[in-house]
Amino acid sequence: MATTLERLAGWSQRHRWLAIVLWIAVVAGVTFAAQAVGDDYHDEHTLPGTESQELADLVSEHAPVRAGDSIQVVFHDESGLRTPSTEARVGALLAELSTRQHVVAVTGPFESGGAISQDGTIGHATLTLDASATDVPREVVQEIITTAHEAGGDGLQVELGGDPVRGAEESEGGAAEGAGMLAALVILVFMFGSFLAASLPLITAVFAVGSTIGVIALLSNAVTIATYTPPLMMLVGIGVGIDYALLVFARYRGELLAGADRQQAARRALDTAGRSVIFAGTTVIIALLGLFALGLGSLQGVALAVALTVLVTMLASLTLLPALLTVFGRRIERRITKHAARSRRGTGYRWRQLADTVQRRPVPPLVVGAALLVALSAPVLDMRLGFADAGNGSESATSRRAYDLLAEGFGPGVNGPLIVLAQGAQEQDGAEVTEALAATPGVAGVTPWQPLPGSDLATALVMPDSAPQDEATSDLVDDLRGETLPALAERTGATYLVGGSTAAAEDFADSVSDRLPLFISVVIGLSALLLMAVFRSVWIPVKAAILNVLSIGASLGVVTMVFGEGMFGVPPGPVEAFVPVMIFAIVFGLSMDYEVFLVSRMHEEWRRSGNPVRAVREGLATTGGVITAAAAIMIVVFGAFVLSPDRMLQQFGLGLAVAVFLDAVVIRCLMVPAVMRLLGTRAWWLPRWLDRLAPRIPLERPETVNEPELVRGR
Repeated sequence: MATTLERLAGWSQRHRWLAIVLWIAVVAGVTFAAQAVGDDYHDEHTLPGTESQELADLVSEHAPVRAGDSIQVVFHDESGLRTPSTEARVGALLAELSTRQHVVAVTGPFESGGAISQDGTIGHATLTLDASATDVPREVVQEIITTAHEAGGDGLQVELGGDPVRGAEESEGGAAEGAGMLAALVILVFMFGSFLAASLPLITAVFAVGSTIGVIALLSNAVTIATYTPPLMMLVGIGVGIDYALLVFARYRGELLAGADRQQAARRALDTAGRSVIFAGTTVIIALLGLFALGLGSLQGVALAVALTVLVTMLASLTLLPALLTVFGRRIERRITKHAARSRRGTGYRWRQLADTVQRRPVPPLVVGAALLVALSAPVLDMRLGFADAGNGSESATSRRAYDLLAEGFGPGVNGPLIVLAQGAQEQDGAEVTEALAATPGVAGVTPWQPLPGSDLATALVMPDSAPQDEATSDLVDDLRGETLPALAERTGATYLVGGSTAAAEDFADSVSDRLPLFISVVIGLSALLLMAVFRSVWIPVKAAILNVLSIGASLGVVTMVFGEGMFGVPPGPVEAFVPVMIFAIVFGLSMDYEVFLVSRMHEEWRRSGNPVRAVREGLATTGGVITAAAAIMIVVFGAFVLSPDRMLQQFGLGLAVAVFLDAVVIRCLMVPAVMRLLGTRAWWLPRWLDRLAPRIPLERPETVNEPELVRGR
């Protein structure tokens, strides 16, 4: 009797042109709808319950005009800014900028104290906007940048900084994705010996990602989805889409070489590798949706979008790929047969040799692999979370040049001032509070207090003597909140809050750290339950959880060494606060892909022969080549994003590429065979009571030989 997946493959084969046309129609329709409706990506930075968010809410309530983001216009003239001609040029530019859309207030360098450096060569003005950086159209900010730059020249340098400017300068992307897909195509051609065969997994991935981009753009109008979601979604979607299609296609090729006809090979591939794809994709989705356990709104939309991407790639691998195999099956079969004939012993021979070598002496590869992963994981202990700023940008960017000029003229702390809000303070307390703030170690200066009209609130800016990303600035936030301001609150009876972008980054990092144990427990627990139900084993999920956590730790250790400590000339700074949790969710799910594909073939052979040594050997022989090829594709796709100008995408790309490399080479090819050899028959042990309670989720065909009596008896 045909299974559900066989019937699905049969439908795709019989209605191959309909399936292809439907996918084309979906991509075209979704793309047209997305372009007609438009997107509404928005970075949600609210952190309910944190001090920085409480301050932001109070300011927004009592002084909404000051709640929007701002743009700094920085002026530099070696001959001095206070010459009549320069003052006139600066005034004319600011007057023109004040008429631009979304600009609600302009504060010039000559209107407020402290806005011109001591030597008189550097000054800055502030353009206050009526909305956040993501809500102000990119075109408006670019027009402001162009207007400001046109006003420069003849000795006057004009640069612009602030989050709106950084957002407008960011590249639209495309180069990294294209480089990754080209490299993936080269690997597939070498693997299959045919350009046509190699292109099918790539075509499947492109259709899946193309349709999901439009869906997410439409979804952004109803759900808060961050602006960095599309490139992240493409990063994961291209890698996973090629990966899943490759697993099905590799099994199809194996069935052809085993003597099956094209139609039968496609049905068997979908009924075997297709099951692994469904299970692996489900674990990725579970890991991503585990981000909801963090309770951080800024990540929930990202998790939903990437999970949807994985779901669509699964559907494309199970419906579009069989149709393409039917259309091009005859030509692909000839190329596969010729390519296999040129390699008599094939890659399976070498993988059997590797499996035998590891199983003869399983302890050394296990110890060496574990030591390597632990050593690479060690830097995670010193990981500092935060957010990149203009100081990490390219020196050719105007936001970076503005950042450097401000640091040169006013000290590094001016690029990340702390906002202190006082509620209920008396006017006579102002001098005492200002003096106490200025006396706090790490404070370079304090601005005069500014009352908020119609309230008992007042704000002041505290300038650190360190850059926003320096650890000393984080320590200053802790000192103000933990010592200086509580002491003032006792003496004055007022309430004091510390906020601003630097403090908000600290709050975000603390929120992630506090909720991380719950997130990890949810993801590991659900994934372990699924593995136990599939393989009817206690030790398989335990092994998978431990090894997956080690590979993730090692990848985050490498990210910390490169971006946190500044290896290879990378500007040192904090790791983006949401990168570790996103990498954990994505990598933990992707690691399950290879775990399921490898162990399911071992399980299939174990049920057939009852010989644990043979099960490991044949499992590695039949999947080792596919796993390494799939990993190589993942590595080049993810690694291509290291070339992106965006620091966050660079961290994602490096972390994911390192994790996949370690998982495929160190864990799947060395440590898993060693652990399985040491466990022997115990690898498939499950207590009777748990066997009765756990649902059955078979990855093999129902008619596969029953498990050996030794294991069934438990």
